[in-house]
This record gives sequence, structure tokens and C-alpha cells, in this order.
Amino acid sequence: MKIKKAIIPAGGYGTRFLPVTKAVPKELLPIVDKPMIQYIVEEAKASGVELIILIVNHGKEAIEDHFDVNYELEDILNKKGNHKLLGLIEGLSDMIGIVSIRQKRPLGLGHAVLQAKHLIGDEPFAVILGDDIIDAQRPCLRQMAEVYERYGKPVIAVQRVPREETSLYGIIKGRQTERGVYTIEDVVEKPSPGKAPSDLAIIGRYILIPEIFDTLEKVPAGAGGELQLTDGLKELLGKKGMIGYEFEGDRYDGGDKLGFLLANIAYAMKRPEIKEKLLTYIKGFR
Repeated sequence: MKIKKAIIPAGGYGTRFLPVTKAVPKELLPIVDKPMIQYIVEEAKASGVELIILIVNHGKEAIEDHFDVNYELEDILNKKGNHKLLGLIEGLSDMIGIVSIRQKRPLGLGHAVLQAKHLIGDEPFAVILGDDIIDAQRPCLRQMAEVYERYGKPVIAVQRVPREETSLYGIIKGRQTERGVYTIEDVVEKPSPGKAPSDLAIIGRYILIPEIFDTLEKVPAGAGGELQLTDGLKELLGKKGMIGYEFEGDRYDGGDKLGFLLANIAYAMKRPEIKEKLLTYIKGFR
């Protein structure tokens, strides 16, 4: 079955980027000239997704506006004859179907995913974190969808991380079944380097099945009273099995200041009109 729906949780406060995120949603911070979340939505569309479900909270209306029609701006660009920019703006509103759900209280990633239960129905779906940017020739989500079609089990994107960083991630214990594909045996949340079962960290891409909702409704709240998606995944793993997929591509943590800056540099280097001047600046930087 094809993956036609994707949930993008975007209800966090982006505290690591304060003060800018006091008024601007973190997901709209730009990577060169496009907001982070647009890269995510473009990946989803290129992977066959037809409907994006945004999970937002108060103050995130600007995300919805970004993908909506702006008649006044379009009229101004049209009158000025700036058809290139007009095409970019019109393309945003025509890109893909988008609906939003208000998460009234930020009670964890699992709680955010659970808000979309009534829109998912009885079909597999994707969850994509709005600040995990993955630059890949074949979209990461498309790679994962192909793995799901082969195995028929939930698929989680994983990436190797330095052992000293395992305490920052959920880490899988798994058995390799083919290149880049692992049958997951356990998931450990933020283990110390000495207790980590591997160096394969869970990254912000998931292909899940509707049974995850029943699981999330039953698992108790974790640290801080929040409903953790990882706890739901552990329960689902024991019932349905799960696959870890080591994707092909470069991942940037847009929720981290350094990761955000590296993403900007990497994507700027793809722009011919920027690349040479940027290289010259970097080489001369002291």
C-alpha cells in the first residue's frame, strides 16, 4: 500500500532558537531562501504523499499561511511582470493538500501524532519531524516507502552517530537483514555510550501503521508528563515487528544552531549564483 498521508508535528516552542522563535515559528526559519518546513513538504510530495497533516499550536498560524494563497502578493507580482517569483508563490499553494490540527497542549511527540488519528483511517502513514532536513538524490521518505512495501512492517529511519552522542537519541538494537536494513529487536531511549546497544540512532522519519494509535492511547506518560512516541514504538515493536532503515543522504538537524548553519551552507553551495562568493568568503575567514 502506498504512503499517501504524512503527519508533520510542528507544535514545539523552538526554545533553542530564542529569541527569534518568540514570534517566528522555528519551522519557518530559512535554509537559504526557503523555510525548513518547505523542504520537508517537498520531500513528502516527491515521495508520493498527497495529504500533509500539520500538528500546530497557538502562534503557528504563519506555517499555514506560508502554504496558502496570498491574493494581494500574487496580484502585485503579476502587475510587475515578475512571473518567476509569481510561479514560486503560486506553486506553494498548489503543491499538495494540507490540513492542520491544533494541539492545545504540548504533551509530547506521541500526543502530537495521536491528534491525527481521525484523519489517517486504516492505512499506513508517515511522520516527518519539521526540523530534520535530509538532502538526498532519492527522497528519504521514498526510500523508506520502498522498504515498507518489501517488508510490510513499520519503518524507522536510522543514522550512525558517534558513540559519545548516543545519549542524545533513541538507539536501536537490530539484526541486519540486507544492506542498510535492520530488523529491530529493541529501542533504547537516550542510552549512555557504555549501555547503547548500537550506534544507530533514530532520525525524524517514520512510516507507521494505524495500530500505533491504539498503542499510544494505552501507554503511560513518560518524563515530564509527556506521551513519548518512542514508548509507543516499543509496544508496537513487540506486536508487529519493525524495520530500521539506514537511509542514503545527508541529514542536518535544523533544530540545532550548528546543524541549521551547516544546512544553510550545504544548500547555498548548490546555488551557482552564491557558491563561488561563499567559498571565497569561507576561505578568507579568520
